[in-house]
Amino acid sequence: MPTNKNAFIRYKCLDKLLSDRYHYYDRKTLTEKVNDMLYDLGYDSVGKRTIEKDLDELKCSPFNAPIKETKKNGKLIVSYSDHSFSLFSQELSREERNLLHEVLSTIGQFDGLDNFQWLEDFKIGLGLEERRQIICFSNNPYLKNSNLLGTLFDNISNEVVIRMSYHTFSDKNVRSIMFHPYLLKQYNDRWFLLGAADTDGKILTFALDRIDKVEAQPERKYMPCPDTLLERFEDIVGVTYFENNPVEHILFWVSDFTKDYIETKPLHGTQTLQRGNADTRLRQEYPQLDGGAFYTIDCIKNYELIRLLCSYGKDLIVLQSNGTILDDIRQRIKEMNEKYLELRI
Repeated sequence: MPTNKNAFIRYKCLDKLLSDRYHYYDRKTLTEKVNDMLYDLGYDSVGKRTIEKDLDELKCSPFNAPIKETKKNGKLIVSYSDHSFSLFSQELSREERNLLHEVLSTIGQFDGLDNFQWLEDFKIGLGLEERRQIICFSNNPYLKNSNLLGTLFDNISNEVVIRMSYHTFSDKNVRSIMFHPYLLKQYNDRWFLLGAADTDGKILTFALDRIDKVEAQPERKYMPCPDTLLERFEDIVGVTYFENNPVEHILFWVSDFTKDYIETKPLHGTQTLQRGNADTRLRQEYPQLDGGAFYTIDCIKNYELIRLLCSYGKDLIVLQSNGTILDDIRQRIKEMNEKYLELRI
């Protein structure tokens, strides 16, 4: 057995890489990845020959690691033949088992989806008993392509680049893109995938029901998710983000019938009730509006915001904005009214 004091640090690094079923590593890339880990831990880098000796040691007693080499794309890929094997496996404590039980119960609404069989297998492996569901999230069982959730979950969590085929509502021709998936987000009972285009790193959003095919590309280098990804949701309603659209300050009135609903379920995190002098001034400016309450929000205009503001009908009236959303809403109402007039004829 080697006496090198850093050997077991390298073994832990190799153990993690060899059990990775989502990426391909030959001896050269194994060396590079181990050195990246060593650098992060404050240790000196090593050469390829050292890693090769480590692999030989791991194959022998007492480790007996099931290391295999498989030829893929002209390279000899090194991995465990059994990806569940680990040199450093430990028994879960009672507290850890209890925590896992609650987590698995909470996300139980995904049970039965393709590629989420591992969840059921995990429960069985831990010996967790069945229990009734006590938290239920909104879920549309008839959503097209919901079976992709498991596949994309695996790709995102294991940082795997995908080749994705998709089409739009307006164009049924199937297109293809090399894509770095970052986030699955639900909105209005639909699922959306956010990630970066391989060509320029631009963040794009795709509805799952528009995706036709997903193929893993484990040999391609994955671009890390930007730390600011979630920040874009702070200025929007829904998932559609237009980088060139400014944040609009929007004033709207809500009727007495709807104001309690709007107050307890705000349209956006910036929603602010106009009180005191501001409320008095607005009531003088809009005497036609009886009762109710005035609110403001600060949002980037997108389709979801316009649809949300229009969904309350006469009980929510947009009064002002420093952008174009008021004009867009007026145009939508005009066109809708014209359609109803046509139907009456």
